This record gives sequence, C-alpha cells and structure tokens, in this order.
Amino acid sequence: MAADGRFSGLTTRGRCLLAGGLATAACSVLLNERDLLRVGAFVALLPLLALLLAARTRRTVRVRRQLTPARATVGSEVTATLHLTGSALLGSVRLVDTVPDAAGPQAAAPPRFTVHRLSGRGRADARSAHAPRGALLTYPLRPVLRGVHSVGPLTASATDPLGLAEFERQITGPDRLLVLPRVVGLRGLPPAVGSGDGTPGAALAHQGQGSSDVLTRPYRYGDELRRVHWRSTARYDELMVRLEERPWRGGMTVLLDRRDAAHRGRGADASLEFAVSLTASICAHLIGRGEPVTLVTEEGAALTPPGAGGGLDALLDALAALRPSARADLAGPEIARSTDLLAVLGAVGPGELEALVARRVTGGHAVLLDVATWDPAGTDGGTASGTAAALRRAGWHITVASAGTSPDRVWDALTSGAAPDGLS
Repeated sequence: MAADGRFSGLTTRGRCLLAGGLATAACSVLLNERDLLRVGAFVALLPLLALLLAARTRRTVRVRRQLTPARATVGSEVTATLHLTGSALLGSVRLVDTVPDAAGPQAAAPPRFTVHRLSGRGRADARSAHAPRGALLTYPLRPVLRGVHSVGPLTASATDPLGLAEFERQITGPDRLLVLPRVVGLRGLPPAVGSGDGTPGAALAHQGQGSSDVLTRPYRYGDELRRVHWRSTARYDELMVRLEERPWRGGMTVLLDRRDAAHRGRGADASLEFAVSLTASICAHLIGRGEPVTLVTEEGAALTPPGAGGGLDALLDALAALRPSARADLAGPEIARSTDLLAVLGAVGPGELEALVARRVTGGHAVLLDVATWDPAGTDGGTASGTAAALRRAGWHITVASAGTSPDRVWDALTSGAAPDGLS
C-alpha cells in the first residue's frame, strides 16, 4: 500500500512501463544478460523521471481568476478571465474551473483548457475552441438565477510529454459572483404614492386654508397627462405636472413576502423569484422618482439597516442575497400610517389575512401572486381571488398577478386600477 501511494501520480501507461521495466530487469538477472538489465533499468526509470517532471510542472503554474463584472444582473453576460503566470512548461497542464449551473456556464464554451506552453510573460498557448493561441484564457457566463454564487475552485492536472505521470491539485480558490434580480422599467404611480391624495396628512395640513395643496414640477417621461397643470405650463412655458404633495413625507414602505410556504415553483421560474424581480423594479422606479423607500420583509425587518447607505445598490444587493423564510404567518409590528404601503404577497390564508390587515388598518396597495399558476399541483389554502376580495373590503387596492405576466404589466394594472389579461 505504501508503494502504491508513493507512485499514485503515475498514469496507467506509466504503471505498465514501470512494471515492464522491473520485470525486464529481474529476467536479465536470471539470464545473466547485462544489456537486457540496462534496457530494463532505463524503462523503469522513465516513469520515475516523469513523476519528477509532472510535480515540477504542477508547482510552476499560478493562476488568478477575474470576473468582469463581479456584480451582474440575471441574464447579463459575465466574462471569467484566467491570468496564468509561471516559468516555461516542460509538460502540459489541464485547467478545469468549477462553476455552478445557476451561474450559467455555456455548453459551447466549458471552463476547461489545456495549456501546452507558458512564456515568461505569463501568456499561454492553449488548445481550446474559445481560447485563441497566445491569449489569456477566458470563458463566458450568463447567470440564470440571482444570488451569491461561488465560481471555483480551479484545479490543475499536470502531465509530462509522454503521458506517464499526472498530478492534480487545487490551484485557485473560489471567487464571489453577486447576481442581482432583473429590474424592469416601470411608468407612473398608483394613487396616494408620492402624493397626498386620499391621505389624512394632506387633508389635515390644509384645513381652513383657501388654497389647495398643489405643487408642480417639470414633466417627466411616464407622467400621466391628466396631471398636467396647464396654468403653470403657460406661466413657465414648459410642460408642468401637478404634484399634490403633503408638506411632510413619510416615504414608501415596500413589504416583500418571502415565506417559503407562500410561494410555488422552483429555480428561476418560482413565484418567489418573480416577487423579488417585481420588488426590485418597484424600488428602482420609486427611488428614481425621488421617493424615500424602506424595504422590509413579512416580519417587519428592514433588509437594509438604517444608515447603511448605498441607496438602490444596497437594496439590490440585499435582494440578491435574499433567502426564503420558514415563517408561517404574516403577523408583525404595525406599519405606520405616516408612510404609504405597497406589499408584494404570496399565498395568503384566512388567518394570515387578518394578521396582515391588523398591521395596517388604513389599507395600502398590494400585488397578490396567484401562486396556483406557478405550480397548480402544489397549491393549498385559500384562492387568490378570495383573498383579493377580502383585502379590497378592508380598504386595500389589489392587483392579482399570475405566472407569465411581466412586472411592468402588473405595475400598469396597479397604477390604473385595470386588470389586463392574466391579472384580476
């Protein structure tokens, strides 16, 4: 066993050659043939020299991996570059990188290379369909699922020119690839989001005053034409829109229901992934319009702690690393009436419905996912239409979203109050 471990780096060819050389040397002793002994000794020595050569090649090569960009969006392209350095090679080196399926390795360009020559300047001569001769080794990735992915480790298998010995070792550790959820461009705002329409704050702020709480700002792409303020437009000779804004602004609280029991489906096609993408799109849209946004989970915990900074980038990073929760209900702290509320909900059962309503007695806006359309065989509990009706009776503005509907169409239905195909 000790001998087997000592020569474990030999290939099948090298083991056969070593055994043949030793057998030839033994026969030469029995036959008293010195020339045959020299041949046997030479044949047996070749695999041992190959072991030393392969071991030297293994220690010679050094590789540094670079991911560009290291922070990408689902579906975007990432380039992985392997920078090779070291002295000249006497054998070949096979490099194999470890990439999870969720990071999107390309079948036509797998991260496998064979390096035959390495110059002193660190440039490689590789035999690969996607690594041209004399270039740094690169391969593409197209992530299909958000999250924090580990690319690596990278292993190197060094061989001698005759293929008698081979050593394999981990040469580079893993690198972090942060994949953000897909963000879809949205237009417009639902009632009472960014305005005082229908809110106690706007009404109380101007009780007894003779002028309405009307502010104006320049028109932005996506604003509704019904909000154009023609008097201000004529005054400033520029299209202006009405912004009935309360003097104090509590901002927007976006609640994301990440409960594992409330969602259906697997992988990138799961209802949770749709909810995360919709939430990311909503946050990006509101922040782009200057709305203060607080993103919380179903238990009321903020995904980005106060003072963390980073704005939209911090929210997207938090959503990228979001994991399902084992929590079973929607009970939690009351959501203040001083802020607008927009909830992205999975399946909501009867007991969970009352808990949600108790947290926000003044109602809010919500997108309710009809999770039955993501996995009809795995549904249980109340129907989405029944939950939506109960929330509407409690004063909520509801849009029901089904699988196959894009986030921008869901948002359009919420802002207009209409229900396009696939929504209710």
